[in-house]
Amino acid sequence: MSTAKSACYIRFLNLIDVLDRINPGKKLDSTEEKLLDKIILSFHAKQAILVGDLICMSELGSQATLHGRLKNLSAMGYIQMAANEDGRKKEVVPTKAAIKRYEEISKCLEKAVKVN
Repeated sequence: MSTAKSACYIRFLNLIDVLDRINPGKKLDSTEEKLLDKIILSFHAKQAILVGDLICMSELGSQATLHGRLKNLSAMGYIQMAANEDGRKKEVVPTKAAIKRYEEISKCLEKAVKVN
C-alpha cells in the first residue's frame, strides 16, 4: 500500500523513465548524473567549475573514471570544456542540451506533485 507521498515519487520515477526512453542514446549512469548535477548547480550559482575540481570528487570514483565520465558527457553533448583565463585549466559548462534535460526533469517533478 502506497501513501500519497510515496505515490508522488513513484509517479516522478515513472515520468523520468519515459524521459529516458525518449532519448535512449543519452541515458546517464549514476556517476554521470552526479557530475552533471554538480556542473549545473555551479552554472546556476554562476561559479566556474574546472575539470580538476570534478575529477577530485573521490567519493564518485577514481580520477581516471571521472575523466572518462566527463568525456562521455561531452560526447553526448551535455557539457563543453573551454580553456579559462589561465589557459592551462579547462572550465566545464553545460550545453543547451543539458539545460533542456533539467527543464524536462523539472516538468516531470511538477507533473508528479500535481494531484488530480
